Amino acid sequence: MRRAKHRRGGRSPAPVLLAAPVLLAAIVLLAALVASAPAWADAAPGAAACTGCHGPAALGSAIPSLDGHAADDVVAQMQAFRSGERNATVMDRIAKGFNEEETRAIAEWLAKPEAARHAQP
Repeated sequence: MRRAKHRRGGRSPAPVLLAAPVLLAAIVLLAALVASAPAWADAAPGAAACTGCHGPAALGSAIPSLDGHAADDVVAQMQAFRSGERNATVMDRIAKGFNEEETRAIAEWLAKPEAARHAQP
């Protein structure tokens, strides 16, 4: 007659023990990346995403770069997108996702020179 094995939890801790060093390495790597990344902490919520399409890489493309634009101009364009006064492919929908206060905060952050937006505190 065979004896049944009695394990608590029914599973071996080996997978967890093997995964622990990998998880620790990932945490250390993530911390290093965050420490060396540009300072987005002062960016208004939503502002950093704008630079994905409208950053310096946009120069020469159909998508305008927002570098050098005054905050009041950015706010006015966002209001025009929101109201439908300005035609857009996606900016009308994006603009509707922000209220006036959020739009102003984003515009003021974007109006900062590129180097100031990415300066480490």
